[in-house]
Amino acid sequence: MGQSKITVRPDRVTGQLGDLYGIFFEDLNHAADGGLYAEMVQNRSFEFCAVDNPSYHPLMAWEKIEKKYSRMQWWIQDSHPYSRRNPHYLVCEIFETGMGAGVRNTGFTPGMYLQKGEKYRFSCLAATDGRGELPLRLVLENDEGRNLGQADIVVSNGTVWNHYEAEITAQETTTAGNLSIYIDAVGRLYLDMVSLFPQKTFMQQRNGLRADIATLLADLKPRFMRFPGGCLVHDGSINAEDRDSLYRWKNTLGGLEGRPARRNNWGYNQTLGLGYYEYFCFCEEIGAKPLPVLPAGYDPHHQRKVPFDQLDEWIQEALDLISFANDDASAQWGRIRCELGHPEPFGLEYIGIGNEEVGEGFFERYPYFHKAIKEKYPDIQIIASSGPFAAGGEYEKGWNCARSNHADMVDEHYYMAPEWFLANHHRYDSFDENGPKVFLGEYASWGNTWYNALIEASYMTGMERNSEKVGLACYAPLLCNVNYINWKPDMIWFDNLNSVRTVSYYVQQLYGHHKGTNVLSLTMNKKPVTGAEDQNGLFASAVYDKDKSEIIVKVANTSDKVQPLSLKFEGLKKQDVLSDGRCIKLRSADLDKDNTIEQPFAIQPQETPVSIDGQVLNVELEPKTFVVYIFKKG
Repeated sequence: MGQSKITVRPDRVTGQLGDLYGIFFEDLNHAADGGLYAEMVQNRSFEFCAVDNPSYHPLMAWEKIEKKYSRMQWWIQDSHPYSRRNPHYLVCEIFETGMGAGVRNTGFTPGMYLQKGEKYRFSCLAATDGRGELPLRLVLENDEGRNLGQADIVVSNGTVWNHYEAEITAQETTTAGNLSIYIDAVGRLYLDMVSLFPQKTFMQQRNGLRADIATLLADLKPRFMRFPGGCLVHDGSINAEDRDSLYRWKNTLGGLEGRPARRNNWGYNQTLGLGYYEYFCFCEEIGAKPLPVLPAGYDPHHQRKVPFDQLDEWIQEALDLISFANDDASAQWGRIRCELGHPEPFGLEYIGIGNEEVGEGFFERYPYFHKAIKEKYPDIQIIASSGPFAAGGEYEKGWNCARSNHADMVDEHYYMAPEWFLANHHRYDSFDENGPKVFLGEYASWGNTWYNALIEASYMTGMERNSEKVGLACYAPLLCNVNYINWKPDMIWFDNLNSVRTVSYYVQQLYGHHKGTNVLSLTMNKKPVTGAEDQNGLFASAVYDKDKSEIIVKVANTSDKVQPLSLKFEGLKKQDVLSDGRCIKLRSADLDKDNTIEQPFAIQPQETPVSIDGQVLNVELEPKTFVVYIFKKG
């Protein structure tokens, strides 16, 4: 096989890259509760019910403790709650304390991860029936019942709810821990909002995020984060007070006690502890622009439609969200943001209306949202929907709706076999760069192997080459708890202790870290390098990073042969010298290999220095390999 000769022209800029690479967070696979959201107690407010899942009940994840010589009863009550939005609470009647009576929370499967020497924040709401105060022992235990750490509180006598906090230090490590609450006196205890957080959350925030998972997301260097869904947004009742309502962002603000539990359409309960304010703050902390997605008053799963004479409420929710994010304290919702602790605006630039919506129910309602938002906030970029298809009649209707309403972007979603991605590398070549841009809001090839990641890397060179037509893109889904799988593939797998980067994660990270600012001309045989018949299974793109003065070339060799490769940089000025060359390589001889909980580092990027001879780099590229070449220009 002869040498493949690729020409890069640093003097020919073909596009700007903007905010191309980001992430999409949706609470499926227990990505929030039992995942990114660091709460360790499952069913902390005793609100689980059959609406969430047919197997759920208010005492799910709770156990009664009745040791030798003890006697107690427990039940759920709702006659005098702390908050009517979370009406259920636990009643424990202790008749004899014996060797221990109380309740235990087992956490999320297979139990709580407790680390020796680490501190944990306990909190709860509690009251008595007025017969006297009640001492409580708060005990971290392993699955054998051994005490791993303890704190003590005393619940004041009286029927008024009070807030209690304590700090518990773990004396041993376990991955199957639980929280036990022992009631050490005869009497009646009312208990609600029982919570346990690690003290070490991401950025040390209270009500915070699990540090290891949040750090992995930050390490992607995403330019934006789409949230909170997904089908989670638009599947449900149109009544905001219903347990199974469409996602209503205002319900997620304020104190946790006042956030109503809701059915997650992925078959479990959603506490809303990770709410819109937390999403916005997390975006700010990791340097990602927020991209919220709102329902459009239409549930395509059940054909529920908000009547047109009631649509103003839904449109106002969109306007209020923009005000919450961007307005100062002179506006009602800007003031609410300030009162929550964030006086500066969040700087919202993007908003999505609808997720995968198709059908006349959406197409008839979208224009009302678009018109109202553009009239009040003309600089906000509005993203419309083209449905869950990569082609077809409904897809075309979605695009026609977006064009006729002058949407800024159109949200495309597709999950396909690797062969589809190889065959559709030219997908965006023919798109109109003067029309709405593409927001590729969900995509992945079916699988988490090295081969899947390699094909995704090759496809992304096409996105990069067409950056004037593809404005934003994010892989999906983002997170999966290995004990609660709704959907595969996923970018990050985790359990209660570990978090694992898949090979697809590393591909996204390499693109995110080496995005650049300007797309450069890159050709082979005077054509873009798109795996054509005479291009030996190679896919490539080139960018320039004006902030770092770097030229970056990405090449995927999808063939099963070693490829002798020449990279020639033409059009450089006489004073320009390429130096400090680096090659970051991602490959595996086993195409079916992936990183797992058991082998988390089976495949990782490897970086080596490279030397360039003047303006030409000659290398041999191994089979089934993705590489990123980086050179300083100066």
